[in-house]
Amino acid sequence: MNIILFGPPAAGKGTQAKRLVSERGFVQLSTGDMLRAARSAGTELGQRVAAIMDSGQLVSDAIVIELIEDQLDTHKDAAGFIFDGFPRTVPQAEALDATLAKRDMEVDAVIRLRVDEDALLERVTKRYEEQGREDDNPETFKKRIEAYNAQTAPLLPIYAERKKLVEVDGMGTIESVAGEIDSALDRKKGGATEKPGFFARLFGKS
Repeated sequence: MNIILFGPPAAGKGTQAKRLVSERGFVQLSTGDMLRAARSAGTELGQRVAAIMDSGQLVSDAIVIELIEDQLDTHKDAAGFIFDGFPRTVPQAEALDATLAKRDMEVDAVIRLRVDEDALLERVTKRYEEQGREDDNPETFKKRIEAYNAQTAPLLPIYAERKKLVEVDGMGTIESVAGEIDSALDRKKGGATEKPGFFARLFGKS
């Protein structure tokens, strides 16, 4: 089963993904973690990523897709993947749809963590003060939230139309959020799914 954990920055996607890896044996593909690793490596790609993240903008589709495809090919024998922080835009969703289809795979469920943005800002400000992560800078975080809302919102009705979208209250305890996610995955397991190529049909592409 391949799933997407969907929600704004600091919504708790990483925490839930790591739990699912441990309990269900998925491979986590966290865009945020991969980008931070590239940044820390200090390579040419890492320097480009750092500049983009510091400006509060989203990293280009080409860079994100390159990272994701590399991981898919590295873990060919995985039982399933968790996409954490990807896709963020309709073009990325189309690319993921096509990339998975080439591997005879598809997205089985999209778990959306609903959160209060003001509470998230308080959370990320505290984390910035304690850990000093540059991408947690409160002003940068506000820009990331704005970018998320503008670019990712169009994905919600698309995945809802595919009957993939499940809404989860992301402001609860870690345990309560985990329980809702587990229930959703158990319901989705073995259910009917839309065939790959949905995005192409939806947007009139051949």
